[in-house]
Amino acid sequence: MLKPSKIVCVGRNFAAHAAELNNPIPAEPLLFIKPPSSLAKLPEVRIPTDRGACHHELELAVQVQQRLRRATPEQASAAIGQVTLALDLTLRELQDKLKQQGQPWERAKAFDGACVLAEWLVVDDPAQLQQASFKLFCDEHLQQQGEATQMLMPIAELIAHISHTFTLEPGDVVLTGTPAGVGPLHVGQQLDLHLQFGATRGHWQGKVIADE
Repeated sequence: MLKPSKIVCVGRNFAAHAAELNNPIPAEPLLFIKPPSSLAKLPEVRIPTDRGACHHELELAVQVQQRLRRATPEQASAAIGQVTLALDLTLRELQDKLKQQGQPWERAKAFDGACVLAEWLVVDDPAQLQQASFKLFCDEHLQQQGEATQMLMPIAELIAHISHTFTLEPGDVVLTGTPAGVGPLHVGQQLDLHLQFGATRGHWQGKVIADE
């Protein structure tokens, strides 16, 4: 299994999510990085309980299997090896405070366990990913749902764009943005994540626990 050197995240790639947080739609993708130490695996979703609300942001996660530097969308598409769903955990109150102070977001976005991944699925036809749909249920309530067709920048173009700023190494992960419906997680919640693209389906479960 390839290990990522970094997780590149994309903010505000869904217009409805930008609107729900009263954020402007960026002229180009808003990028930030999570370190490998932020990685965690379902079924456990560990959240800090002493730093304010911890929000879920459901995202389609893509792992590249080839080195990409200044790639074209065609090269980026061919480099996609695996896909899964991710929870980009966000300490929302802390993030808002940092934004108001003009400071970076890392304390709110890149803490230990802030990137929760489901099991990887092999991608045989990367073109199918642009038709992917995904959902998050919290205690059987539909909380988030999105389709890749709703992304402001399509997946292959997004990965190519990123590679013009950050060289992507084999194993690196790209989180492609979250749809509307983000909200706080609570200890004890049961989570269900669903992904479909082409004939491939993934279903994973998680449980929210306190990170002590």
